[in-house]
Amino acid sequence: MSNVFMTAKEVQDFLGVGRTTAYQVINELNKELLDMGYKIQRGKINRAYFLEKYCYEKN
Repeated sequence: MSNVFMTAKEVQDFLGVGRTTAYQVINELNKELLDMGYKIQRGKINRAYFLEKYCYEKN
């Protein structure tokens, strides 16, 4: 699967925020995924989950 994860740079560009804020968003969303029992990849966020949380897509 390609483009499953978004990098900090992609989050930064998508939200129009700085690098630090992008990593904070990724860390917050990854913590939510961990709490739900999912495995994560540090420094990246699942694209579908990110878009769902920011109200741009629904499952």
